[in-house]
Amino acid sequence: MAVAIAALALILLMLAAYRGMSVILMAPLLAMLAVFLTDPAAVPTAFSGLFMDKVATFLKLYFPVFLLGALFGKLVEISGFSRAIVTAVIGFVGAGRAIPAIMIVTALLTYGGVSVFVAVFAVYPFAAEMFRRADIPKRLVPATIGLGALTFTMDALPGTPQIQNVIPASFFGTTAWAAPVLGVIGSVVIAAAGLAYLNWRRRAMAAAGEGYGAPETLVNEPDRQEAAVTVHPLVALLPLLVVGLGNLALTLIIPRITGGAETVSIRLAGLPDPVTAKVTQQAALWAVEGALLMGIATILIFAFPVVARRFAEGSKAAVGGALLAGMNTAVEYGFGGVIAALPGFLVVKDALKAVPNPLINEAITVTTLAGITGSASGGLSIALAAMADQFVAAGDAAGIPREVLHRVASMASGGMDSLPHNGAVITLLAVTGLTHRQAYKDIFALTLIKTMTVFVVIAVYYLTGLV
Repeated sequence: MAVAIAALALILLMLAAYRGMSVILMAPLLAMLAVFLTDPAAVPTAFSGLFMDKVATFLKLYFPVFLLGALFGKLVEISGFSRAIVTAVIGFVGAGRAIPAIMIVTALLTYGGVSVFVAVFAVYPFAAEMFRRADIPKRLVPATIGLGALTFTMDALPGTPQIQNVIPASFFGTTAWAAPVLGVIGSVVIAAAGLAYLNWRRRAMAAAGEGYGAPETLVNEPDRQEAAVTVHPLVALLPLLVVGLGNLALTLIIPRITGGAETVSIRLAGLPDPVTAKVTQQAALWAVEGALLMGIATILIFAFPVVARRFAEGSKAAVGGALLAGMNTAVEYGFGGVIAALPGFLVVKDALKAVPNPLINEAITVTTLAGITGSASGGLSIALAAMADQFVAAGDAAGIPREVLHRVASMASGGMDSLPHNGAVITLLAVTGLTHRQAYKDIFALTLIKTMTVFVVIAVYYLTGLV
């Protein structure tokens, strides 16, 4: 019965998302429904003391990354840098290779620090235009953008500033560059398998006579992209490079500044007690935040006149996007936190403990919770908050470096997270004007590829010892 209650709440949340309802509204309602069916008297306390506490904790730690990432992405867009990057990639790859071109563009943006949510808005107009010209079915656009934004650049490539690669550092004392060889291997497998699948789908649809789509059936079609590019592509790429190198530099510098201390404290005259921060938990976050600030400054240096004219409007849009993305993830984290406190979760947790191999146990646990919450970062945070000590102890006993634990956890979070109620999937479909019924099948195929790749990486580690 306890497991059935948790499963009911999850299924209803997935159905609500499938029907287009707001996760911010439905997650707390369905979490409290699960509590009510377990213990009606516990609902008020569970809401205020558990659900909202989890939401606040998540936002306290990670909202600055969402905010700076959204602002950076918006400035990349309004400065004309994103258009220059897209045009250069299309010129290099060729207009006829729309699927790999859009994957490369999206990957460049997200690996360079642009939020996944922002990248969708930035890339979609160019993806639609390229797919229209090549007569590729529009319903492959979400999966193509997703391959570049929601898979290897989100959590596999070492150094990616996306939140899914930052969270494990808080628990394992690692950095965003953990297990670089395994991360690169996983990225290559995902990109190759994803491109092979999407190209196979393109050929199958073409053989069936399906093209881009009849104009009267299309929704949210963007304006034609005819404006001239005025920014050199190397200049446009510079802010992305600054974010990547800045992240690496700060990752190395911050521990030296703090003298290797686990905590740092400051005394402010207006406070009776010192303010303390855990360096091991915050260092990776500080590095990413500092790198994004460097990227923003670089854009302002090279495109200040253009950005200044639209900064007020653009910054408001960025803040709105960050709030929406952050709250979507935070409430899913809160939902998962409530489910994790119910008796049904203990049954699932005990069942997961039966998996003897530390890395496989970690991968299955993280991807399961990511699927339950519909959020890679939410599921990852919940899994590590509840079981990081257990993973570390098992890993240390087996001689597994914590960098490997970091990479496996990060990649597993981007496995089964992209079920229908995932916030990024909902945003992706809404922006492209498509429904779950039209386009989710191909997104789910990438979900399966991504999930299986985690176990490929685990196998590579055990066979070769590469980190």
